Amino acid sequence: MRTDKNITYQAMSPADLEQIIRLGNHVHGDGYLTQENAKAWFEKGLSGNINAGFVAYDDKKLVGFRLTYATNNWHIDQWCSPELWQASQERVCYFKCNTVDEQYRGYGIGSELLRLSIEAAQQQGAVAGVSHLWKQSPGNSAVKYFTKCGGQLVKLHPDKWREDALNGYDCILCGNDCHCEAAEMIIYFDDK
Repeated sequence: MRTDKNITYQAMSPADLEQIIRLGNHVHGDGYLTQENAKAWFEKGLSGNINAGFVAYDDKKLVGFRLTYATNNWHIDQWCSPELWQASQERVCYFKCNTVDEQYRGYGIGSELLRLSIEAAQQQGAVAGVSHLWKQSPGNSAVKYFTKCGGQLVKLHPDKWREDALNGYDCILCGNDCHCEAAEMIIYFDDK
């Protein structure tokens, strides 16, 4: 891991949302983040006085962010398999999105954002965290990164983002007819 960057980390705030939207759409594709969903996703990370979302800055430039939903602040949908989780769904947070600027990858920023989110989620009462990882990421790097951080595969979900694409999300690989596959993965915090 490279370490020649001076990165600062902090809990996410509404003041970060403009840069989060810009970076998220650059990395994931236009329409991935909007003013409305970014604000809603940010708010889902709040529980009491604890925020499970974090940002990384190099001076004033946002170089990474982790959106994490607090337990009971997210909807378990058809893409989730709680019957396969070895934790009560009421005690599972959701790792919505981890994004790092491509010029800043390899410095451990994603791992540090995840570590901070896990600490905050544990304070909110979570014992595990679930995520859907993009299998078509370059070199399957999303799944490899999450596995390295302790993630375990739960189930594969073909066409996970197709409905989003049909409703305006422009997948960077498939355009508006996305057929990318998601790996539903879980991290159990007692191992951390």
